Amino acid sequence: MAKVSLDGHDRGIKVVTRALRDSGMEVIFMGAFQTPEKVVRTVIEEDADVIGLSFLSGEQLTHTPKVISLLREKNIKDVLFIVGGVFPRQDILKLKEMGVDEVFITGNSMDEIVGYINGNVRKK
Repeated sequence: MAKVSLDGHDRGIKVVTRALRDSGMEVIFMGAFQTPEKVVRTVIEEDADVIGLSFLSGEQLTHTPKVISLLREKNIKDVLFIVGGVFPRQDILKLKEMGVDEVFITGNSMDEIVGYINGNVRKK
């Protein structure tokens, strides 16, 4: 779980991280102010099954393609990639077209996020 860029608003990602841990998942919480390169390096080093990025600053359409490009460059195809945060609904389709597996915005429940991960993590 990470926040990419200079977006320091981290309450939402902390709540989601806690819900994932409470559901029994091992979560690597990178926190705020990460780079796409650091996120992908951590995925490799930790052999992660899921990438979760959180955005509030409106940079989801800028930084998500960088992460996707790095994943492709490193030939990483088996990691579930989810994005969440507070941003316009019209960005959901754009993010999915880029290669994001699922997008969660304000209004999604923790049960929906946990359920999605549990139901899809091994399918990749």
